[in-house]
Amino acid sequence: MESLTEGALYRNTLRTLESAGDLIKINANALERLKLPRRAVIVSVPVKMDDGRVQIFPGYRVQHNQTLGPFKGGLRYHQSVNLSEVAALSMLMTFKNSLLGLPLGGAKGGITVNPNLLSMNELEHLTRRFTTELNPFIGPDKDIPAPDVGTDSQTMAWMLDTYSMDSGFSQTGVVTGKPIEIGGSHGRECATGLGVVYTIEKALATRNRKIQDAKIAIQGFGKVGMHVAIEAFALGAKILAVSDVSGAIYHPEGINITQLKKYIDENKVLKGFPNAQGIDGEELLELDVDVLAPCALDGTINSTNVDRIKAPIIVEGANGPVTMNANDELCKKGVLIVPDILANGGGVVVSYFEWVQDIVWLFWQEDEVRQKLKTIMYRSFDTVWNFAQEKQENLRISAMGVSLQRLEKAMKLRGQAW
Repeated sequence: MESLTEGALYRNTLRTLESAGDLIKINANALERLKLPRRAVIVSVPVKMDDGRVQIFPGYRVQHNQTLGPFKGGLRYHQSVNLSEVAALSMLMTFKNSLLGLPLGGAKGGITVNPNLLSMNELEHLTRRFTTELNPFIGPDKDIPAPDVGTDSQTMAWMLDTYSMDSGFSQTGVVTGKPIEIGGSHGRECATGLGVVYTIEKALATRNRKIQDAKIAIQGFGKVGMHVAIEAFALGAKILAVSDVSGAIYHPEGINITQLKKYIDENKVLKGFPNAQGIDGEELLELDVDVLAPCALDGTINSTNVDRIKAPIIVEGANGPVTMNANDELCKKGVLIVPDILANGGGVVVSYFEWVQDIVWLFWQEDEVRQKLKTIMYRSFDTVWNFAQEKQENLRISAMGVSLQRLEKAMKLRGQAW
């Protein structure tokens, strides 16, 4: 198991798990069971490239825990994907689903590949072969993948089609994040970002502030960060800075996100946007704003830059963007950090809605999806906040504590690890 647990994200997650376990005095056997996944699947994915050669890509699917229901979690295509990262993310999915009150377990998957270097034809072949390799381990009542970094609704459409061909009939519930035309849900594309915005509203309310009066910096302008910006801007927030792979931009009076979205649709990246000034990516993290929303990759706020972070509220749109050491230092200074398992839960909530709609073949309109999502995000924040006040603990440990209480009770009722 050494390669499984050696990554920084996995170690950080274990530290949070152990701290929260101590806080709620979790059963020792249950704690040990939750430290390791139930199953880790490693596959080789051969793809015939457009130039005729065959290239082999390593693929992973880690299924952490299914005490509460079928495994559920995203699938990412990125050159840094490895077993330890996927295992850590699968563990976080278990805790996230438990915290949000969903009847789902935790899983995560990925392929070590830079999707930007592959043609659409190669990406389709990669996805279909990966789906075939995972076929015995996924399904509507087993494990339901979803989009993540480097994947999208088209990826899910290919997975659905491949799995359905092997089954002999259409199985729309095997994946979520699909196009609406083939069983997807309204509101799924913006769900994670919208959930972050609902969380920002609740976090600001603890300081007697409203989002309409807030200045926000957003690291990342991808699937999560872009929708955080769009939804917060629509509510009247000032988005002072955003970033993507091309760099960061800043405007002291706020960036017009509608104009920026149009610019990116035409130019693919935000670099060169005329109505803002370019800044360094690290500068964005260190801006004096009301809310900092890191929505890129893990570990971006760490021991090297923690002393320069000025935002009084940090809402984690990405998975693990604040390391445990940085989290401890910032909490000592009174910074309110809303952890990833709470803040970015909107995506899995609406994925759950999509899965339910696919099972019963009854679909909801977007306003209904948004209202149901808002109810769950608000309720989950309140539960964690009240727990934190009662225990005099930070939100990261408190969110994990709330999650573990539900998991421990379910494991005890099922007779697991006792």
